[in-house]
Amino acid sequence: MMSWMDVSTLSFNTLLLFERAQLRWFPGWRWSSEADLALAICANPAVEWYLRHKCPEISTWVDRLLTAHPAGPVGSDEVRRAEVAVLHDLNDLVTYAVDPAVYDAQPFLGWDSRELTSLVDFAGNTVIDVGAGTGRLALAAAGSGAATVFAVEPVANLRRYLKEKASTQRLRNVYPVDGLITDIPFPDGFADVVMGGHVFGDEPEAEYAEVMRVTKPGGTIIFCPGSNDRDDDGRHKFFVSHDFRWCRFEEPQDGWKRRYWKQKG
Repeated sequence: MMSWMDVSTLSFNTLLLFERAQLRWFPGWRWSSEADLALAICANPAVEWYLRHKCPEISTWVDRLLTAHPAGPVGSDEVRRAEVAVLHDLNDLVTYAVDPAVYDAQPFLGWDSRELTSLVDFAGNTVIDVGAGTGRLALAAAGSGAATVFAVEPVANLRRYLKEKASTQRLRNVYPVDGLITDIPFPDGFADVVMGGHVFGDEPEAEYAEVMRVTKPGGTIIFCPGSNDRDDDGRHKFFVSHDFRWCRFEEPQDGWKRRYWKQKG
């Protein structure tokens, strides 16, 4: 589990800051205890209402969860223990919603930007960064002469943070926009370079097809998906089977990773 933030002082209502795209991940999330999750939801009817109405497609999952783990009489201390356990399970999403600067300060983001800029000449190009987060890739491309960088990110607070960071760095060619790697809001063949960081892999075929769709013929696709340096990683097999070239690079304090790139035919 991620542990970027101390969640022990946060209200369980922090979940009301989550986006629909994030709530859709809840049914398959890595919960430490579904019983704790059910207890915390039962004790917070506003959160239950929000889950059901912000993301109606998970309502059936909520029904199953609460039926499987009915909450009996418990004290406030037990409720709070369950709330903190759930917030800990959601540490990365909580960080994005509450304070993206905490994520942006993580050592693994301190890799050398030349690992990206050496793969393609960004000068004068239209670039899409999918799953842009706090802008590690987008800002590197923008500072390397890209004409325009569209930072596609579904979390509004991350888009706000990225826009402010670009402004601080006096980069006026960065435009944060809402979207997903499976639903990129641009027409076919739009960008010279399409790239993504720790975003690829939940739906490989759909994600790859959408990235290919928005890339110009002859354009470049780059992924730095956080893959560990080993051949048995499922993402590695996928990229190699789709004719990506690859090499290793080091993420500070997180070891050697792999980056992948190809030119669209």
